[in-house]
Amino acid sequence: MPTSCINDQQIRPTEYRKWRHAVRYFEQRDKDRRKVEELKVSIAERGLQVPIILGVSDRYPDVYVADGHHRAVALMQLGVLTFPFHWYWITSFGGVRMEREPFPFHLL
Repeated sequence: MPTSCINDQQIRPTEYRKWRHAVRYFEQRDKDRRKVEELKVSIAERGLQVPIILGVSDRYPDVYVADGHHRAVALMQLGVLTFPFHWYWITSFGGVRMEREPFPFHLL
């Protein structure tokens, strides 16, 4: 997945209104700031080892980072071009299942 898709219109953060809010929150907390810095070193040396998990709503054409906000911020700050990911549907009846089907890129 292109890292450039991690933005406020295409792949959004679930826990924060905007990506800049996530970045600001991580910068203000020592634990989060250290985690992002450690990830940046690790990613620069070995690449992203744990894929980012994306959630796709079946009710709205929305794609979110479900797991991996720190990793996403580290990727963006490093300027990494692409990242590995897994994805799942967030269904209107409350179910969630990891997908093996191709990602619905038309939603981005």
